[in-house]
Amino acid sequence: MDKHTCESDLYKLQARLVEFNRERDWDQFHSPRNLAMSLSVETAELLEHFLWTRDDDKIANEKKFHIAEEAADVLICLLNFCAQAKIDLPAAFEDKIVKNANKYPVDKAKGSCKKYNEL
Repeated sequence: MDKHTCESDLYKLQARLVEFNRERDWDQFHSPRNLAMSLSVETAELLEHFLWTRDDDKIANEKKFHIAEEAADVLICLLNFCAQAKIDLPAAFEDKIVKNANKYPVDKAKGSCKKYNEL
């Protein structure tokens, strides 16, 4: 998938979400502060599915549905946050991936879990 397809898909998802919230008059509850907290809560709910499991444990099919729902909640919260905070998420992603590529050049970082300042 190229950059422009990904961007337009993300913008479309965010536009659907903005309209969904507008129809329900939920913007009044969606301050960046509250959405940042909500994002943390939803991420914790996703993590809960992996509590007390091992890294090599497979995700059971019956759990996948619930994990997918939690992952979607994380995305919804993130898109809501970005909409309210006026953050262009695809542009922020592009900027950050370029910055990370400079911090973690392939020839130094490939196969390593070291932080950029330890490479």
